Amino acid sequence: MNAAGFPLLSLLTWLPLFGGLIIMFVRGDEATVASNARWTALWTSLIVFVLSLVLWVRFDPADPGFQFVESASWLPQWGITYKLGVDGISVLFVLLSTALTPICILASWEAITTRVREYMLAFLILETMMVGMFAAMDFVVFYMFFEGVLIPMYLIIGIWGGPRRVYAAIKFFLYTLAGSVLMLLALLAMWSVAGTTDIPTLLHTQFPASMQTWLFLAFLASFAVKVPMWPVHTWLPDAHVEAPTAGSVILAGVLLKMGAYGFLRFSLPMLPLASAHLAPLMFALSVVAVVYTSLVALAQTDMKKLIAYSSVAHMGVVTIGIFTVNVQGISGAMFQMLSHGVVSGALFLCVGVVYDRIHTREIARYGGLADRMPAYALLFMLFTMASIGLPGTSGFVGEFLVLVGAFQVNFWLALLGSLGMILGAGYMLYLYRRIIFGRITRDDLRAILDLSPREIAVFAPLVILTLWMGIYPSSFSGFWDATVTAMVEHHQAALRAPLHLATVAP
Repeated sequence: MNAAGFPLLSLLTWLPLFGGLIIMFVRGDEATVASNARWTALWTSLIVFVLSLVLWVRFDPADPGFQFVESASWLPQWGITYKLGVDGISVLFVLLSTALTPICILASWEAITTRVREYMLAFLILETMMVGMFAAMDFVVFYMFFEGVLIPMYLIIGIWGGPRRVYAAIKFFLYTLAGSVLMLLALLAMWSVAGTTDIPTLLHTQFPASMQTWLFLAFLASFAVKVPMWPVHTWLPDAHVEAPTAGSVILAGVLLKMGAYGFLRFSLPMLPLASAHLAPLMFALSVVAVVYTSLVALAQTDMKKLIAYSSVAHMGVVTIGIFTVNVQGISGAMFQMLSHGVVSGALFLCVGVVYDRIHTREIARYGGLADRMPAYALLFMLFTMASIGLPGTSGFVGEFLVLVGAFQVNFWLALLGSLGMILGAGYMLYLYRRIIFGRITRDDLRAILDLSPREIAVFAPLVILTLWMGIYPSSFSGFWDATVTAMVEHHQAALRAPLHLATVAP
């Protein structure tokens, strides 16, 4: 038994799927089925979230290793097991996934009116895949969940999205699948050397230096698309624009973190020589992403596209932090990922609020909403400031730590990385001014209503998290400090050790 006394991670992973099965067997007229599907999905996701809080409370931050480990024989003849566990890097991503899912379901309560049963089922399947991916301790299990995420998100975009939803869904699917095929080949190569797909064993396997470079590039092909890094980011704006609001929230909040999590879980600790050798390439791609996509965001006329390009810039800061391979940089990347998951999700919800009322996302179509929607203007301002990185909000801590870590590597890297904060202030304040300030000149805006009680309930936890992470950051960073420190020490030891042949540590 693990520390919780029962298979908590398996319950967290598979309970949403069980809720989806209940939804499948709901009977009645269309209105009854839709109502029951909504309530079943909401209660299932809330129960999963409460269980994830148990995981959070029982987790020991002082232990850098995996906790709550569950293992069962699956394909023993090939060294493959069903194995789940979390460490300081993955535990808060599990919590982020389970926290955003009920928020997305509640945000879709009135916005989704067609095929409600299938929509709620897709979200519960998506939650199973996300939690399973972050909890996987076997590479094959990880790969199955990693790819499984594509299916429900493809359906969410392709069925409930905007006018160009099919194009956006196919582009999203093809980009992410193409990179993942190369990761599968890398997985097979690692299995042929280590004889197992057990992640803790692979973490202590020394792969030949020549092999590490090719493995790293194969991983890069998959994880760079998911982050997304420049120049394979072009699927993201289309996916965000066409996806329903809740789809954009989960896409920005969790799915973009899958690539960065892959770098932290596999590329950095398993391939230290290649990570050090190719770090300049990663820095160059990240800096281009930060500067270029920030400039592109300034030119956008669609609210969702602007926030989508800002996500690429923010994730560029994350990859800079990861490949500094120092405690400050990686801790900053972790914090930035959590903050971005909350803040970007909230910004897409802010767009969804006015879109549900006016049915357009064109920035020029708005103006003067502060007069009619003061509560909305206040919340939008908070999340705008958090996206910019205002001290006291969650956005400041991660960016500050990344810049500290980058400064230890190279002054110019830190300087160029900091341009994202300056340009970010430009495009976010431009967006806020055009939408919130000024005079109302359109009749439909004069009749617009402020936030409803349901919408306030959706935003309330995001407001609390944004301020909590900004004011008391150590309550979050304390969970990964031991794990990150151990990872950096392992990486430095691997660089110092002579490496000729692949060996597996006992």
